[in-house]
Amino acid sequence: MLGKVRTNAKVRNLNRMRMHSDARPGINLIRAYANGELIVNETNIHSSVSLSADSLLLLPDLKCVADLSDRHATIILDSDPEVILLGTGARQEFPAAAWSANFLQRSVGVEAMTTAAACRTYNVLASEHRRVTAVLIV
Repeated sequence: MLGKVRTNAKVRNLNRMRMHSDARPGINLIRAYANGELIVNETNIHSSVSLSADSLLLLPDLKCVADLSDRHATIILDSDPEVILLGTGARQEFPAAAWSANFLQRSVGVEAMTTAAACRTYNVLASEHRRVTAVLIV
């Protein structure tokens, strides 16, 4: 969808998915997503991220699902999520079973989906005060 997104008092034409929410103030929300770029609140991001309502961590070493490591699992678990949304890019892919086991052993759900779907789902769950962490590969 072609639309205008206001960022830092500039208007840019971007071919991207735009998201809007009337959610609670002060939390991280995804405003737009296009392949290779996210806008979280008013910040443009060009790398993969771990995102929760109150934290944003860049993961520049995460380029694809095969790059997921125990270090990433530790980072994600530090946000104390009840559910993890794994946005795997333009195509839905599934992480290695051993990687997912890090979370299942702690009764934390992991849902793999496209990054666009993960962005939409994250905004809904974060707006509902759920303890959600999205790991988004852009």
